[in-house]
Amino acid sequence: MGMLGKWFGAKHAYPPLEADSNAQHYLDDISKELEGLARQVHGPLEVVPTDHEAFVFIGKPPRQFGIAWIHDGEVSSFQKLVEEWQLSAEQRKKFIHELQGAYEHAEGVRRYSAKIAGRRITVTPSPMLERAVHEVFDHMH
Repeated sequence: MGMLGKWFGAKHAYPPLEADSNAQHYLDDISKELEGLARQVHGPLEVVPTDHEAFVFIGKPPRQFGIAWIHDGEVSSFQKLVEEWQLSAEQRKKFIHELQGAYEHAEGVRRYSAKIAGRRITVTPSPMLERAVHEVFDHMH
C-alpha cells in the first residue's frame, strides 16, 4: 500500500478465504458469535481463527486496536477480560504492548477476506500469531 493509502485508510484486497480451508471450518464453528460481534462493532475486524475459538483484532492493529476473544460460546471483550482478570492500569498497558508485538511479528503472514454478517473481514489463519496471542493471554491471567 502506498503512503496515500496508509494516510487515508485504504483497505487491502486480500484473496477470498477458500470454502474448504481449515480456517473456514473454524469460522463456521464460531459463526454465531462472530456474526454477533460483527453486528455490534463498527471498526475493521481481523480474525485469527483456531479450533473452536478465535482472537479478533478490532480497529487498525498494531497501533489502534481492541481485542475480543471468542471461546466457549461467548465473546469476551478487552474490557470484560480486564475486569475478569482484575488487571491494573500497568498490566493493561503491558497486555496491549505484548499484543502489538505479537501482531507486528506476524505482519508478513498471509491474510484472506471473508464475509460475515454482510461485512468484509480479514482472516489471518496463522498458527504463529495464534500461539503468540495465546502466550500473551496466558501471561495476563
